[in-house]
Amino acid sequence: MTAHCGSSHSARSERVTNQTIQIGDTDSGASARILPGLGFNCCSFEVPHGGRMLELLWSVAGFAEGNHSPSGSGIPILFPFPGRIPGAMLHWQGQEYQLVASDGLGNAIHGFVLDRPWRIIDQSDRHVVGQFQASLDEPDLLNCWPADFRITTTYAVRGSTLQGRYLLENPDDRPLPCGLGAHPYFRLPLGGPQREDCQIRVPVSAQWQLENLLASGDVGPLDSETDLSNGVDFGQLQLDNVFTGLTFQEQRCRATIHDPHSKRTLCVTFNDLFQQCVLYNPPHREAICIEPYSCVPGAFELSQPAAPTGLVVLEPGQSAEGTVDIAFE
Repeated sequence: MTAHCGSSHSARSERVTNQTIQIGDTDSGASARILPGLGFNCCSFEVPHGGRMLELLWSVAGFAEGNHSPSGSGIPILFPFPGRIPGAMLHWQGQEYQLVASDGLGNAIHGFVLDRPWRIIDQSDRHVVGQFQASLDEPDLLNCWPADFRITTTYAVRGSTLQGRYLLENPDDRPLPCGLGAHPYFRLPLGGPQREDCQIRVPVSAQWQLENLLASGDVGPLDSETDLSNGVDFGQLQLDNVFTGLTFQEQRCRATIHDPHSKRTLCVTFNDLFQQCVLYNPPHREAICIEPYSCVPGAFELSQPAAPTGLVVLEPGQSAEGTVDIAFE
């Protein structure tokens, strides 16, 4: 099977790219901005701090105009696969699905929905709901994946928390293999003078071994540079790693970024749909990405992995939900 599964550049996309939806909490003063024409990307989350508004998400200047990488700013939504598919070829139940190599290394990367227009299906001052379904919004994608897929995302601002809800559904009559990733870029520092001193803590206990940025199927221990369970200064980190062995309490995993100068903490709390977590320093080093993934990148191609990959297969009519909350404390 061969189809055009790359980035969307349709006239429809051009018409809605510049639309920005703002939601907020009038009591706390916190607000967020979402771009429905660019993959429903939440490109801004601001909270009051020290008599001014503090931006917690990093986006390149002019991102809303649609002239920059859709995966490099705000909170890209990665679905139906996060990370890379090797050789841009999905093998599934005896079928081959030719994707578009888009990472510069010959692999497909980060799914189909992060750069395409979404529909708004509900909205208020405090929340907005967007939806993308392949058969409705870009039918050509049905040739690129084993089944139709639908994702419905809700963003809401409550106090100084941005709540994200990601509902994955199989509207088809065939099984839907899928994975979900949230890829937030957190701007540093958090009100203090030195981003290098910010402390990153994620309760992980192992990491997937990578070969050319693809999971080999092996899992290895952490070392002093990757043991984030007790916190590591941002200035010491240079990461593009896939971690596993996360610690959950009451089905929630809590990662933190602490600024010792402002004494403020950004908390990222996600549910147990997300069994993997990617940590990434973009080259500009103005931000860090703490990325909850439901599956390890390349999970579709791993035949005998050393640990559960997290790959989800939704039967017809089934659904799964991921939650990611970003709180400023």
